[in-house]
Amino acid sequence: MFILIVLSVWAAMHGYVFWRLASVPWVADHLGRHAVFLTALGFAASFPLARLLNARHLAVLGRPLEFFAANWVGVLFLLLVALLAAEAITAGGWLFQRHVPMIRGGAVLVAFLLSAVAFVQGMRPPVVTRCEVRLAGLAKECDGMVLVAVSDLHLGTLIGRKWMESLVAQLDELEPDAVVIVGDLVDSEVGSLQPLLPVLRTLRAPRGVWAVTGNHEYYAGLDRSVALLEAAGYTVLRDRAAVLAPGLVLAGVDDLGARRQFGGGEQAVERALAGRPPGAVVLLSHSPAQVKTAASLGVGLMLCGHTHNGQIWPFNYIVRMTTPYVGGRWEVGGMTLIVGRGTGTWGPRMRLWQPGEILRITLRKE
Repeated sequence: MFILIVLSVWAAMHGYVFWRLASVPWVADHLGRHAVFLTALGFAASFPLARLLNARHLAVLGRPLEFFAANWVGVLFLLLVALLAAEAITAGGWLFQRHVPMIRGGAVLVAFLLSAVAFVQGMRPPVVTRCEVRLAGLAKECDGMVLVAVSDLHLGTLIGRKWMESLVAQLDELEPDAVVIVGDLVDSEVGSLQPLLPVLRTLRAPRGVWAVTGNHEYYAGLDRSVALLEAAGYTVLRDRAAVLAPGLVLAGVDDLGARRQFGGGEQAVERALAGRPPGAVVLLSHSPAQVKTAASLGVGLMLCGHTHNGQIWPFNYIVRMTTPYVGGRWEVGGMTLIVGRGTGTWGPRMRLWQPGEILRITLRKE
């Protein structure tokens, strides 16, 4: 049912965008209706076809097609938004009737210009956001400890070795005491990441590299994903807590959002925090869910990802309809919540006004 809904929305987006494109003068002058229809059909089929080719071990064809198709997702979204804005200006074509084709043509031009900007921004290295968080109960010896947090790397066919090597070098320069990976290191195929293990193992910190699973670890196969993380030398926190340093506890849960989708996971936050050692608590959770529960159980800092802050504006407003915590920092019931924008990209290698992010967090005693 989920796949059917996704494919239906995908088809409807193509139908609407190419229907309106057919009325743009320079499209109508050079392409007939049959050509527009066939182009729409080919573009709509590109992403599933690329995944099918990769699954059949035809990566030499599948990977270039997937790169095109993934970025076409972003272009299509911006075309949809721009054309809907044109609809609002012209009241669906009732106003400014003589100028409607030109207005739609201008909307298409704006969408392609924004797509180019988004592609450039998406290919740039992530920016570093530096912040301080004061924690009640933090041991004096831990005052000034630095956590570096990344999320949503989405390593796979679109983001690979060179990008990860650059990220590791960037993280090393931040001199973290510990690195935390807040889910979605894996994109869709665990097998494609096996050649990256030597690079993943170079990510080190004095107090270790810690990770929790995200929804894409579930999609790729939870057990296989966890095995990959552990093979890289990372400690995976699955509904449990551990001592990061005397007076500082690090807890983590398997992705709460994926558990709603696949079932199970009740009382996960409670289990992770039950019987924890004394000290300030930092909770890793890929999805910004059960935030108030975490605050009520004494968590001082909760780190999340998943939302990408929309990744391509104005998609962040759509994400905000599903959660109030889209990207940024909040104080909830005495707990600090930080939702990162994501370090990599999912789908299109595009980011519009939402650059990839690394969090460098300095812990301070309250």
